[in-house]
Amino acid sequence: MQLDSFTGGIFDTNCFFLLNHGILIDAPQNAADWLQEKGYRVSTLLLTHGHIDHVWDAARIQKEHECVVAYHADTEQMVTERDFFRSYGYAWDIEPLATPGEHLEESASMQIEGREFQVLLVPGHCPGSLCFLDKEAGLLYGGDTLFAGGVGRWDLPGGDGELLFRMIREKLFKLDDNVTVLPGHGPATKIGIERETNPYVGERSEFEV
Repeated sequence: MQLDSFTGGIFDTNCFFLLNHGILIDAPQNAADWLQEKGYRVSTLLLTHGHIDHVWDAARIQKEHECVVAYHADTEQMVTERDFFRSYGYAWDIEPLATPGEHLEESASMQIEGREFQVLLVPGHCPGSLCFLDKEAGLLYGGDTLFAGGVGRWDLPGGDGELLFRMIREKLFKLDDNVTVLPGHGPATKIGIERETNPYVGERSEFEV
């Protein structure tokens, strides 16, 4: 499997493109320009969650690539209402999707553009946060749930630290040690490493929410 990645915007947000399948995971600021420069064509845009740094270019990509956009139902308002973030006191507007996307639910097996994924619902950082596990490649596209030595913040609207920690332990830490986590920010890591050493949710952690 051929995979390329881009990091964009003021929050250094990662996105990932599966070249052989036309799948883009997340759409940070300047991702649309990167796709154009690379000559990549998106068939399906998967959104791990609806925070603005992950959906910044979603509407533009939907328009320019005429692609499917898919996300959890709890993400709907974040990508279709221009002033959603302003209603919570943030000085950001989004370009809303021209047409609402497809809703994804948790699934043990889902075919997307000829690629099989396990879709995991892992809320806590944000309502409707999804992780996409490519079992064949051993890759987890984790959004802002689990990072190398960290976890997603839970102090934003809809965040719930206790829920986030529990979901990581119950769902992500049940995965194989060798699964590589490709997070929404920062470098890749391994499930086994984070299960053992993560200072928030690892086996040695004494952190309390």
